[in-house]
Amino acid sequence: MHRYRQPEPTADQLRMLRQRLGSVHVRQRLGIEHDHAVDLFGHGRLLHPENWLSAQSLLRALTRISGMAALGRPLARRHRVHRRDVGVPGLPLSLDGLSMLHLTDMHLDMAGDTTDALIDSLAGVEADITVMTGDYRARTYGPIDPVLRHMRRLRPHLPGDCFGILGNHDCLAMAPAFEGMGIRMLLNEALSPRDGLHLIGVDDPHYYRVDSLERAMTGLPDGGCRVLLAHSPEIFRQAAHAGIDLMLAGHTHGGQVCLPGGFAMIYDCDCPRRYCRGAWRYREMSGYTSAGCGTSLLDIRFFCPPEIVVHVLRAVDSQ
Repeated sequence: MHRYRQPEPTADQLRMLRQRLGSVHVRQRLGIEHDHAVDLFGHGRLLHPENWLSAQSLLRALTRISGMAALGRPLARRHRVHRRDVGVPGLPLSLDGLSMLHLTDMHLDMAGDTTDALIDSLAGVEADITVMTGDYRARTYGPIDPVLRHMRRLRPHLPGDCFGILGNHDCLAMAPAFEGMGIRMLLNEALSPRDGLHLIGVDDPHYYRVDSLERAMTGLPDGGCRVLLAHSPEIFRQAAHAGIDLMLAGHTHGGQVCLPGGFAMIYDCDCPRRYCRGAWRYREMSGYTSAGCGTSLLDIRFFCPPEIVVHVLRAVDSQ
């Protein structure tokens, strides 16, 4: 396969995905993946591969020359393990204390030691369920074999049942490959891993915009606790008005390279800044946007440590 193309699911995988997700969703996802590669790498546009890759190379060279790489690269490996209680309406008392490990924006193939650092940081982290909110690979195009190798190494270190969604760096072909490793991918789908706990996952709402809360929530039983996995917090309004109790997101990297005090210069997210990092609330819905585990474009972090978050769900009546 050409290194700039998006891989596609096999014929058998396509049949399964169409039956499961619907042919329209599959056509949209694959079509936008192809258009994305064309926009970046063809038709004489400014973002021709040589120009785009040279810009990345130039930025990385500048960070090396300036010494920023030597300072920022080790900081990008020092994950902050954050365990927090969150009150969730609708959570049955029997599930009070259920812990949910939240990982996002790992970009596992960014560098040779990215996965090693994450595995080291996960040592001793306990949770009942693991959820992942997208962006598993570093680039937005090209082969997926490298990130699959890294995920196979990481998977044994993820506690409990494992669930994931796709981000804007991910392609549809990754979903069946991950499910072969025991990671249940939710693509505008929902399931109930515990009685009274409904886990809902939507496809990427940032770039691909093929998320559908309506499709994902169709057929959900009344009552219980509804937790939404979305790659980006940009759909916080839609989620709150759909009756979601807790929304978990990523995408923003917390800014990744911030000013002293953690002020992000840019979030690349079409929503108010208060929803782009950490805990937040909108109407009756609680939310958390993780700063993520990895790095994108530049393999550095400043004043924004990578984080591993364990959400401990608390029944509101028990607080």
